[in-house]
Amino acid sequence: MTTGKNEHNIPVRSLGSEPEKPAGDAGLKTILDNLDAMVYVADFKTHELLYMNAFGYNILGDFQQGQKCWQVLQDADSPCSFCTNHLLLDSSGNATGVHVWEFQNTVNKRWYQCRDQAITWTDGRLVRLEIATDITDRKNMELALQSAQQRAEAASLQDELTQLNNRRAFFQLGGQFLKQAKRRNTPIAAIMFDLDHFKLINDTYGHEAGDAVLREVGRLLLAEVRESDIAARIGGEEFAVLLPESSQEHAMELAERLRNTLDGLKVRYKQTMLRPTASFGVAMLSPDDDRLESLLSRADEAMYLSKADGRNRVHLFPQF
Repeated sequence: MTTGKNEHNIPVRSLGSEPEKPAGDAGLKTILDNLDAMVYVADFKTHELLYMNAFGYNILGDFQQGQKCWQVLQDADSPCSFCTNHLLLDSSGNATGVHVWEFQNTVNKRWYQCRDQAITWTDGRLVRLEIATDITDRKNMELALQSAQQRAEAASLQDELTQLNNRRAFFQLGGQFLKQAKRRNTPIAAIMFDLDHFKLINDTYGHEAGDAVLREVGRLLLAEVRESDIAARIGGEEFAVLLPESSQEHAMELAERLRNTLDGLKVRYKQTMLRPTASFGVAMLSPDDDRLESLLSRADEAMYLSKADGRNRVHLFPQF
């Protein structure tokens, strides 16, 4: 092993040497090298890496005299944007105590819980001491749990059959849209439609046939609406679309396009070709609407006008 001294007269080890013992204490070196955690020391001002124990050496390799901590630990070209040095000293340059945080190393992609603090080095200057414990297994379990929770939350807001928003999501998101529209004084249109004689399909061909129709309606609806719109299955065969910042003309145009596309839809179920139609109702947000239910109620009334008029039609709720 070859050793030398840097400009601060601190013993350092050269590339290829064994980890140097801190402060010349062989017993302390043995303890640090057997820790199941990475321990390193770096200069506050220059970021020069002054010490690293065997755990870190085995993971990241040896370092040369004068190398920066960000070069060895992160394989970076400049100081790390996430460096916590500024948290370890107060405005007077005094140590603030221990700062604990979690981080994914950019080199080996493993997660560490880092315990950072400013300490006085052997020559009297303040240096950064970090003890980094590998928490990858725990972190992976936490991330998997978060992902599962997010999927569960998404599933609770999605209709499994049609992949549309469900009723809960429609009213949750729609309520937010309504508040924004009232605050900004912008229009909102609502479209409601109901599949004609859907019970007859279920009674004649079975619920699997009805499910096949509903899936195709969901696919069609997702293809036709804008990303900013809220499309949902809010009942058995009942659907709704909320159109923020949309004019009456746009809403009527979309409703007629959906009606026409549905009218030409052919759903094959076993040896049968099913051809569903739907009745549509359109309504516009009124200045008096404080609840989404009021807007939907008018769209629902317009939809029943379409049913009463022979089905497979679009009606607009009368504007007075």
